[in-house]
Amino acid sequence: MMKTMLIFQNKTIPVYLTDTNKQAIEKLSAVLNRKLTTGKNALKTCLKSLISVEIVGSEATLHSYFERDTLTISLY
Repeated sequence: MMKTMLIFQNKTIPVYLTDTNKQAIEKLSAVLNRKLTTGKNALKTCLKSLISVEIVGSEATLHSYFERDTLTISLY
């Protein structure tokens, strides 16, 4: 597993990947920024307390400060 960092909402978020897919990071950034404005409340709550992201294949698990707010979203 590889670790990289992503700047999101002026915070540095660790992102863990199973492979070195640069497109996944770019997609993640675009999806997170889009979901911040168009996402449902549960997703917005998760994004506000985001502490790390784990990407496996085409899915990203968003880990938040509160475990109950953790969500998995599709990148594609």
